[in-house]
Amino acid sequence: MRIRLVILGGLICLMFSLQAQESQEWDLERCIEYALEQNLSVRKNILANQSLENAAAQARAQVNPSLNGSVSQNFSFGRTDGLFSGSGDLTSTTSNNYSVSAGMTLFNASRITNQIRQSALNVEGGRYNLETMKETISLSILNAYLQVLYAEEQVKNSSRQIESTAEKLNLAGERLALQIISKADYAQVKSQLASEKLNLANAQSQLAIAKVNLMQLMELPVNGDFSIAHPDLGEQINQYRSPDVTSIFDRALAIKPQIRYAAVNKEIAALDEKIAKAGLYPNLSASAGISTGYSSRSDSPYFDQLDQGLNPSVGLSLSIPIYQKRQVKTSIESARIGYQNAELSEADTRNQLRKNIEQACQDVVSAQQEYEASLESYHANLESESLSNEKFRQGIINSVDYLVSKTNLIVAESKLLQSKYNLIFSYKILDFYAGIPLTL
Repeated sequence: MRIRLVILGGLICLMFSLQAQESQEWDLERCIEYALEQNLSVRKNILANQSLENAAAQARAQVNPSLNGSVSQNFSFGRTDGLFSGSGDLTSTTSNNYSVSAGMTLFNASRITNQIRQSALNVEGGRYNLETMKETISLSILNAYLQVLYAEEQVKNSSRQIESTAEKLNLAGERLALQIISKADYAQVKSQLASEKLNLANAQSQLAIAKVNLMQLMELPVNGDFSIAHPDLGEQINQYRSPDVTSIFDRALAIKPQIRYAAVNKEIAALDEKIAKAGLYPNLSASAGISTGYSSRSDSPYFDQLDQGLNPSVGLSLSIPIYQKRQVKTSIESARIGYQNAELSEADTRNQLRKNIEQACQDVVSAQQEYEASLESYHANLESESLSNEKFRQGIINSVDYLVSKTNLIVAESKLLQSKYNLIFSYKILDFYAGIPLTL
């Protein structure tokens, strides 16, 4: 009974521990780490790289000599006076044969050496390809994470707007009761409140969609308790950067895995041509072996027969290509085409990276300008709404004039929020190309 209570207590503690872990807020680093661990494409790529490592180990082993051994035992039957005479006794003969042989390639125009180098480059390229995939996933997680933050702020803004308008509706109701304003003015404020409630519902829906999108990118089962951490982005979002395309591009060329992957593929293609050219040269190999055997027909003892029957052998084999139906020439030409294609792929990768960085630099400049304009517009509309609010309280202006200023403030606040997160994302993309880790 006591053991059962101990086990039950342990299970309860474990359950609460797991719930506590699930309820913890997910920061950006944790989201990225989890996504990279769970992503099926990443896991398949890891397995593919393990296969490349096995192939590399196999290629390195080709320089070693081969060694084979064989053992055979035979039974034969025959009549002492002849097989077809039908007379004589049926006798059996037992024989054993043992042999060991070894072989080694002495010269093949560096085919094996180049294959070893190529397999090592395949492993290296696989690692760069995996890093490229991880970076792409990390950027997707960053974008989805910022979308959740943006949606959460939209919900908060919508809630504050509803609280403010609800106060105005109460005030308008009091004035309507005193017949200070008309029913039309009261209806305008009531309609505005209904519109803002609809905006809140839409914002909540967008938040739910953003969370689902983030969890799906993370390969995390959708959970209603999922929540993210809220980093302190600071009041001064605009860093007034003047990004230099050349310096960022030079930095990216040295560190980005897709550039290294393209360079490795070009080296692999160059080795393809060398491997193909090896088919034009002779292939020299050496072999050695030793064999012995035993037969029951002999009167000598078993081990004496094995000792006396030892037959060592050593040989060299030279294979000279004379005519191979254009196979080698075709392989060489195909390898050259492959190398040219790899060169073009490397140039295309570099060009695409340069274009992406140029676009990222321009996005930063544009986002900074848009943010400053949105911030100025927001402050102007905030001041205007504050004045209209005071006039509305004093009964100087009607509800229509007040709601115009409030609507302008809502629009300006929404644009400011959008430009804020657009600017943050633009900065992070620029940092990404400069090799700065993705953090908030």
